[in-house]
Amino acid sequence: MYAEERQQEILRIARAQGRVEVAGLADELNVTSETIRRDLTMLERAGVLRRVHGGAIPVERIGFEPALAARDAVLIEEKERIAKVALAEVPDEGAIILDAGTTTARLAQLLPADRELTVVVNSPVIATTLGIRANLNVLLLGGRVRGKTLATVDDWSLRPLADLYVDVAFVGTNGISVERGLTTPDPAEAAVKRAMIRAARRTVLLADHTKLGNDYLARFGELADLDLLITDTVADSDLVGDLEAAGVRVTRA
Repeated sequence: MYAEERQQEILRIARAQGRVEVAGLADELNVTSETIRRDLTMLERAGVLRRVHGGAIPVERIGFEPALAARDAVLIEEKERIAKVALAEVPDEGAIILDAGTTTARLAQLLPADRELTVVVNSPVIATTLGIRANLNVLLLGGRVRGKTLATVDDWSLRPLADLYVDVAFVGTNGISVERGLTTPDPAEAAVKRAMIRAARRTVLLADHTKLGNDYLARFGELADLDLLITDTVADSDLVGDLEAAGVRVTRA
């Protein structure tokens, strides 16, 4: 088993059981305790586990939300593949919304130079990337900037969205499940995501495999709100099957 595969298995076990112990993982995966400790350190740096004495706890169990820089440094290839597939959903002309996030940021970098588009964003980072593009009309939603995600939130973001109607909203999430729908740790970000969905004819969710089956504090959408979920090929087949059975159209990148 490669290190990445082992770390994904550790994360799966942690999410299923609520926590993992170094000794138990070493026995189950037939490796040394030192190897497990290195794996847990890598997973903590990736922002998906929090180390505790003797083991680790998945961040969603303790309300911990990894910062943008930590999330941007992991699953780079998967996010890039998702973004490339999402390009097919970008209209030839018109208006789109790009939610703040590391996968939507990659889609922003890939937007074609031959299309005249209005792009609504709630991320100063994405706005800076797109603002120099002559073919794009970039609208940055105002408001308070959350330090964790660098997303603008609160009334100054919500009020403009109430008066907008775009062709497609490309939205990110921290969790998606059949039981809870679309969820994120912060209620203020949930409110903005909810308003983005209402402001769009179609909603495309960009979510790597680590988001599937997870639930967080604040719900911002139902599965019925989605026109398409784009995830990666590592996504658990059972979780994908459950979402498809619930009516979600899923594409794997």
